[in-house]
Amino acid sequence: MSKKRNKQKPGKTEIIKEKLANKITNLLSANPSKAYSTAQVTKKLGFQRKDYNREIPAVINFLEKKGLIRKLSNGSYSTKVQTSADTITGKVDFVNARFGYVITSEEEDDIYISAKDMGSAMDGDTVIVAIKNKKHGKHREGMVLEVVERGRDQIVGRIEFSPRFAFVLADNKKIHQDIFISLADTLEAKHNDKVIVKITQFPERDKKAEGKVIRVLGKAGENNAEIHSIMAEFDLPFEFPKQIEQEAEEISDVIDKKEIAKRKDFRDVLTFTIDPEDAKDFDDAISFKKLPGGHVEVGVHIADVTHYVTPKTALDKEAYDRATSVYLVDRTIPMLPEKLSNGLCSLRPNEDKLTFAAVFELDEHANIVKEWFGRTIIHSNSRFSYEDAQEGIETGQGAHGKELVELNNLAKILRKNRFAHGAVNFESTEVKFKLDENGKPLGVIPKIRKDAHKLVEEFMLLANRQVARFIYNKKKGDDKLTFIYRAHDYPNPEKIEVFATFARRFGHELKTDEQAVSKSLNKLLDSIEGKPEENVLQQLAIRSMAKATYTTEATGHFGLAFDHYSHFTSPIRRYPDVMVHRLLQHYIDGEKSVKKEDYEEKCVHSSEREKRAAEAERASIKYKQVEYMQSVQDKIFDGIISGVTEWGIFIEIVETKCEGMVRMVDLKDDYYEFDEKNYRVIGKKNKKIYALGDKVIVAVKNTDIDRRTIDLEFVNEKDKFFYE
Repeated sequence: MSKKRNKQKPGKTEIIKEKLANKITNLLSANPSKAYSTAQVTKKLGFQRKDYNREIPAVINFLEKKGLIRKLSNGSYSTKVQTSADTITGKVDFVNARFGYVITSEEEDDIYISAKDMGSAMDGDTVIVAIKNKKHGKHREGMVLEVVERGRDQIVGRIEFSPRFAFVLADNKKIHQDIFISLADTLEAKHNDKVIVKITQFPERDKKAEGKVIRVLGKAGENNAEIHSIMAEFDLPFEFPKQIEQEAEEISDVIDKKEIAKRKDFRDVLTFTIDPEDAKDFDDAISFKKLPGGHVEVGVHIADVTHYVTPKTALDKEAYDRATSVYLVDRTIPMLPEKLSNGLCSLRPNEDKLTFAAVFELDEHANIVKEWFGRTIIHSNSRFSYEDAQEGIETGQGAHGKELVELNNLAKILRKNRFAHGAVNFESTEVKFKLDENGKPLGVIPKIRKDAHKLVEEFMLLANRQVARFIYNKKKGDDKLTFIYRAHDYPNPEKIEVFATFARRFGHELKTDEQAVSKSLNKLLDSIEGKPEENVLQQLAIRSMAKATYTTEATGHFGLAFDHYSHFTSPIRRYPDVMVHRLLQHYIDGEKSVKKEDYEEKCVHSSEREKRAAEAERASIKYKQVEYMQSVQDKIFDGIISGVTEWGIFIEIVETKCEGMVRMVDLKDDYYEFDEKNYRVIGKKNKKIYALGDKVIVAVKNTDIDRRTIDLEFVNEKDKFFYE
């Protein structure tokens, strides 16, 4: 009897499994944009029989192993589809703990994803998203089906200990999960240390992410620990590999006579550098010579990095990987080792230096009569700081004062011509910090640009433009030569319309049609000079513009109003300039055009590295702003509302240019509703309005060094005396 039952049972079970397999695949296929957990599948199928329901997990597991259905990163299951009209691949921007977006492409709107629909996705991950049949505001809404690629496997944050385990709270505001750390994997870190964690297990279902500490950066709040945290967050290198340092050290300091013979010799021509007082690397110098008949010869001489850094060397590969120097508030992360950046390639005074030059004969109206490009050797006569050069320009006295005055007059004409042709006068206010010996900020000082800065800028722009034009107009047969350009597209019409709306809130008008936008922008930017809203509107104007990028396409530069533009003048700190020098010499020598695809790939890499550097630099500035505002929590400040969102009001403090937020939950006098269309919030009972552009008085409520945030609170006129 028992034998008979044993024979029949497997057969019956197989029939049940086959039936379940069909039902499950049909359910998932009928709902390709959805995913279900095992419990949800059981509920959807609706079987009353326990023997059926008992087999469902095993059947689902079997179907997934056979590749007939997909198991997603959040533990749910969907039909085996790679892409369809209902699924899109993109990158996660996890805005806050409640929701995020998946960024797809420039042509398509971002997709809104609530936190519960993120599954195990983290900020920066590439994911497949199913589009839901509903919208969140103007955005399509979706849910993450699968994590295709993790954006990062290392996290920087602050470690906290409990008796049985530790966990790390990420510095990155867009990472909302703590990382679980076994006590055996803490690398002797102490409570509240900043650490780098390698993720060993990404979050799955209800499990937290797990990791191990791979580097201890120091005590949270200390300058070095915080700056190292920023470096680690953006994956910036802490030092050069020994092989790279050694390769640099082995380069000879002696300039060979045969090398000098190949170059135009400018050592007897007046030449000088103009740089910040604390600069260590000088990669550009200007030579000046009076010519018979009243014309002048101006040479823009650039450090010849390519003489020392040759293709396919370890040094070149490292420079390409870094692609740019990064300037944090208290240190520079250089593209090249110090032997090159501050030594061999730096155009220090009273030393012979190898350079690559753009030399122009100019008339009294700054028109180019002749131009020449090629390798030179120089001997800088003077090293001016901007302050020294400014004094020479203003007085005409001192070393080379007359030459500085004449160069400045030419620079002013070049600048005037640029704006006449449609260049946009973007001069956003930058700040620098006065730091003590431990890196603690003692003050925030706006940087002031004077004629000396603009003189250098105009001649560098001239060289960059003319190099690009020279190659663009040079052909090999009927073909254009592959080159690296710096391109800046016209602003997106929608973004410029949004900016115009912002500007109107401050009482300024902006014409947005393509032909008039640059002239109208300049008029607006001139009109706000010296006004409280100047910095806010300058920043908003810059954000509304397209981003400048490196490309092999000569599409022009909107912001500068140049038909063709390149980067030639900073090879010590920018790898694209190194490539430009190599290509320029290659074509001067009459060689054929290089492969476009190879250089386009290098352009994309350089643009990405530039973006990373800019984000790291902003993070370091924000850190110092937060640290400084932490020290003045007993003061009140005038501010301007610079942004309004559903969760808070952004305010820029006029005196320090620091931005903080008054959180909606902290507005206790009423319930405020967000009026997105008019960039304001309105009190439900008292009808009080806080709108973009309003002048307000604020005090610091709280600062968070880890998250680099400043919480502010409004101060009424009657309460001011409490702070004074």
